[in-house]
Amino acid sequence: MTGITLRREAGPLGLLFASIGGMVGSGWLFGALNAAKIAGPAAMISWVIGGLAVLLLAFVYAELSTMFPRPGAVILFPQLCFGDLAAQIMSWVNFLAYVAVSPVEAVAVVSYAANFWPGLAQAGVLTGPGLAAAVALMALFVVINMFAIRLVLAVNNAITWWKLAVPAGTVAALMAVHFRAQNFTQFGFAPAGAGGVLAAVSGSGIIFTYLGFRQAIELAGESGNPHRNLPFAIIGSVLFCILLYAGLQLAFIAALPPQALAHGWAELKFPGVSGPFAGLAATLGLPWLAAALYADAAISPSGAGIIYNTTAARVIYASAHGGLMPRRLTRLSGSGVPLASLGLAFAAGLLFLLPLPSWRQLVTYISSIGVLAYGTGPVVLACFRATLPEAQFPRPFRLAAARVLAPAAFIVGNLVVFWAGAAVTNHLFGALLAAFLAYCGWQLATRKTLRHLQWRGAAWLLPYFAGLWLITWLGPLHGLGWLGQGSGAAAIAVFSVLILALARRCALPDPAAAKARFGHAS
Repeated sequence: MTGITLRREAGPLGLLFASIGGMVGSGWLFGALNAAKIAGPAAMISWVIGGLAVLLLAFVYAELSTMFPRPGAVILFPQLCFGDLAAQIMSWVNFLAYVAVSPVEAVAVVSYAANFWPGLAQAGVLTGPGLAAAVALMALFVVINMFAIRLVLAVNNAITWWKLAVPAGTVAALMAVHFRAQNFTQFGFAPAGAGGVLAAVSGSGIIFTYLGFRQAIELAGESGNPHRNLPFAIIGSVLFCILLYAGLQLAFIAALPPQALAHGWAELKFPGVSGPFAGLAATLGLPWLAAALYADAAISPSGAGIIYNTTAARVIYASAHGGLMPRRLTRLSGSGVPLASLGLAFAAGLLFLLPLPSWRQLVTYISSIGVLAYGTGPVVLACFRATLPEAQFPRPFRLAAARVLAPAAFIVGNLVVFWAGAAVTNHLFGALLAAFLAYCGWQLATRKTLRHLQWRGAAWLLPYFAGLWLITWLGPLHGLGWLGQGSGAAAIAVFSVLILALARRCALPDPAAAKARFGHAS
């Protein structure tokens, strides 16, 4: 419809709660159990490492998103900095990272419900009826998102108050009723060593959980005062959730009864373990808390699913608006909602349910692709510091010490992919290679040439993806084992600095579009 635009109705609290709502979803319900199985009591360190890694990215995006406060801004950054081909490739990464989250949250709700209706899941994997229930939930998320952004954020705000009260109450109740200090030393504080601590960051849902901070970025174009509201929402949400999740992990470990650890952390088991916090509350004689947790198992993931649908549609809308996807996906409803983009997000999300119908399988994949999607932010920031001089383009929010923090954020993001292991990166980079070859084939068939593609701007992505895959393949997790955690981390750090230098040489020397759009929301 002509004349209809996205509405600028997102205030500071709405943006803050959008990011917190994205982070407090299914991750808190399952993350503590999975992290404890992998790292033991040292899982608390995993939550802090994951939080600090994402906080570095959050600082980077606080600067970038206030420079270009547009809906789906994460697509715009590489396009303005490196041109259309690089943006096209990164749009695939972002598309996959966003549309896969709604299925995760639906799977979480159904998995908890399987404690009452066992036919919905077996051994943590959804059955036929469980898949049907997950699809119905995903459809409900879409229906809610058909309302104007103000109403969607109002729903999310109400849900988020509940989502904050229940985890905070859980920490207080568990620590008051049962705090067994021996749990922290019985099998050693870090039974799997440093490798277990780092593996838990990627493989237990920790990074998946924290990446919810990005919701405020994607809604930047719908905020009345993005220069003030975005840094507050992005950084505030991550700091809050580091404290919340470290507290939940501490309470979970201390509350475990001795019999749950009879066979060690890797075999951690207690009645109701498929709904870990609720099962633990019931075991400790807290039926009221168990009831609240089972209710929250429907509310928290559903709230995250709703807000991720909101932002996934904005990312698709931004891709189409930038010419990277069909223009029909930019169509808006009378209330300014990108309905076609919502429909595509729903359809693509369905494709993740069949091959990955368990929560842990889904989040390990999403953790890696999500960090890869956001890992380009530090590269873009470093390039824009050179091509958009601050004297001419003063930043509404300026990241101090960016020469150190931007490379550090890029290194840490690549480390998260490395920690996920070769099994994940084989699928991830294999899928990107297949998409790239298909895209080139289509361009060749329709244009009879590939010369029109902006190869220079994308030239750094091939060595980046190939090198990251190679180092992970040589690493200790599902790889050849030629590199340990320490040597692998050193290799990633050196490799990241070299790729950053190469990317700066590939960036558009005079980004005219970036200069024209600087500070504008449309």
